[in-house]
Amino acid sequence: MGSPRKSDRKALLDISAWLFNIITSVGIIMVNKALMASYGFTFATSLTGMHFVTTTIMTLVFRWLGLIQPSHLPMSEILKFAFFANLSIVGMNVSLMWNSVGFYQIAKLCMIPASCLLEVVFDQVRYSRGTKLSITVVLIGVAVCTVSDVSVNAKGLMAAVIAVWSTCLQQYYVHFLQKKYSLNSFNLLGHMAPVQAASLVLVGPFVDLWLTGKRIDKYDYAFPSVFFIALSCFIAVGTNLSQFICIGRFSAVSFQVLGHMKTIFVLILGFLFFGKEGLNLQVVLGMIVAICGMVWYGNASSKPGGKERRPLLPQRNNNGFTGEKIHDDEKV
Repeated sequence: MGSPRKSDRKALLDISAWLFNIITSVGIIMVNKALMASYGFTFATSLTGMHFVTTTIMTLVFRWLGLIQPSHLPMSEILKFAFFANLSIVGMNVSLMWNSVGFYQIAKLCMIPASCLLEVVFDQVRYSRGTKLSITVVLIGVAVCTVSDVSVNAKGLMAAVIAVWSTCLQQYYVHFLQKKYSLNSFNLLGHMAPVQAASLVLVGPFVDLWLTGKRIDKYDYAFPSVFFIALSCFIAVGTNLSQFICIGRFSAVSFQVLGHMKTIFVLILGFLFFGKEGLNLQVVLGMIVAICGMVWYGNASSKPGGKERRPLLPQRNNNGFTGEKIHDDEKV
């Protein structure tokens, strides 16, 4: 009798985690869009540094309150993660600057197959035919409603490749570190946020100067823009935490696939708040196809064999085989 109740509780927590991530992610995108479009604050890398400073303060407060327990994570792991995470942030910004919006969106879609490849190579994950087809449907739907003008150049392609792989490695690493060191989302964020905050606050202004030609210290700070910066930082705490929660509970691939629901919500809210320009039958059809693909993925990947780790071969000792196989049929 306890099993169904436990299953229901897990399903409720899973849905809550996704909703938390979707609400905070869409919220921060809309706030940042207003901040940059209406108030000309185009310092995206520095703003991300401010986000992690706020997140670091939050983790320190939570640790003081006893909500985050002491844990250990080797500095080498922290530095590797921070490298991939910061490279992802800078890479995505540079990719957007050097590429057309259409090619930038295609590069973002490539993160799903790239994440699948990482799971196949490092985690020995096996995908069913239905899971693969559902991912394809999601990619087609999002591509239809987001990709328009597509132009490619050598340096833009290089930036996109770096952005895609660094983002996928960073997201894979979140799941890997939580499992390897038995860390919860709060613990991992407590280890990572200070390093990312320090590095981005130092590097961010120079990256933004290179990307925009503007200095952040010369920006005309007024109450409305400062309010939106503060609001962005506040929401970012939830965004950072929810990302770690979702990837820890599921996987980087599931986070990418179902995460495209955020793209759909951002498009809808953009049309509602910033005008209906660009809203047409193609966009609507693309949204419908993408949502159908996400529902299909959720159903296909949750079925037995939909997405599982391959069983390992029998282990061998000095006297030959141990006589037992290590079966790892864990759902991911």
